[in-house]
Amino acid sequence: MTDSYRTIKESLEHEPDKIKGSRHIANVFPVKSIDEIESHLAAVRARMADANHHAYAWRLGRGENDFRYSDDGEPSGSAGRPMLKHIDGQGLTDVLVIVSRYFGGTKLGTGGLVRAYGGATQEALELADIVEVIPHATIRIQHAYEDSGAVAAVLNAFDLQPTKSDYGTQVDVELSVPQAQAEQFERAVRDATAARARIDVEASDRA
Repeated sequence: MTDSYRTIKESLEHEPDKIKGSRHIANVFPVKSIDEIESHLAAVRARMADANHHAYAWRLGRGENDFRYSDDGEPSGSAGRPMLKHIDGQGLTDVLVIVSRYFGGTKLGTGGLVRAYGGATQEALELADIVEVIPHATIRIQHAYEDSGAVAAVLNAFDLQPTKSDYGTQVDVELSVPQAQAEQFERAVRDATAARARIDVEASDRA
């Protein structure tokens, strides 16, 4: 597992110069799920219902196979695939790109379409605010007061500060730990408290 990945911070729309009268309007979205992707696709199709095609490409997560692309009626390989190529070329994930085409009356040919769809995607991604995300885990520790010193020593060793601390019959601590360190941190807390501390881990992402 890598310690970080690249994605875009927010959505944007970009329309390059016309190519032989045809317009190719790129919409780029940060996404986390198939439901989000389907929602954005439906919204763009409704907003640009008079467009001739809505080709798209997306990649999710950090696995090699969680991606999809569609030419949406254009010649096979002329739209979605070159769009995905530019997403991957930027090393991005959790990204959806939709390029809506308004036909200008002159056919571009397969090569021209590849350049048009790929170029619209490339220009849009170059304008996007790209961020590096460090995956974190939210860890909650519940421990007895007598283990406070031991837990504090582990936090200090990992240079971590609690985001929440509640003091009742026991101490409840919540903190954010880089996922690359989460397993080692959890083990250190268990060792320091002789496994008396209760530890709950929840994965999350943070830029």
